[in-house]
Amino acid sequence: MLPSSKVNIRNKRAFFDYEVLERYTAGLQLFGTEIKSIRESKASLADTYCSFEGSELWVRGMHIAQYAFGSYNNHEAKRNRKLLLNKRELRKLEKAVKDTGKTIIPLSLFINEKGLAKLEIALCQGKHTYDKRQALREKDDRREMVESGW
Repeated sequence: MLPSSKVNIRNKRAFFDYEVLERYTAGLQLFGTEIKSIRESKASLADTYCSFEGSELWVRGMHIAQYAFGSYNNHEAKRNRKLLLNKRELRKLEKAVKDTGKTIIPLSLFINEKGLAKLEIALCQGKHTYDKRQALREKDDRREMVESGW
């Protein structure tokens, strides 16, 4: 068994822009140079989203930097990558996405204890502007409480 990895790449913007309804853990279909770059924490989840193509779920816009020691068969940095989920989970997500205002957003990318890259995705609903202001106000209140010693 491999030692647990320190790789944990997060999409911080997702929690600000979306309300998380349900979470899933999905596998990724990757090339060899992609997993090596992920193990070096050279990936970004900024501006990523998931969409269905047929009955398959794909992550779009995820940036994985090219591997420094890769040769002519290095990967493209921003290619679409297939997500691996059960049929039951895929059907449930596909039905939920057909509802208005719901989307699938990647929350974090990590390496599990077996050494496999996993993507935590969530079924989300977009927040309104006033919800975002409320979240910022709560964050400021928490910061003030910590500074005042509460």
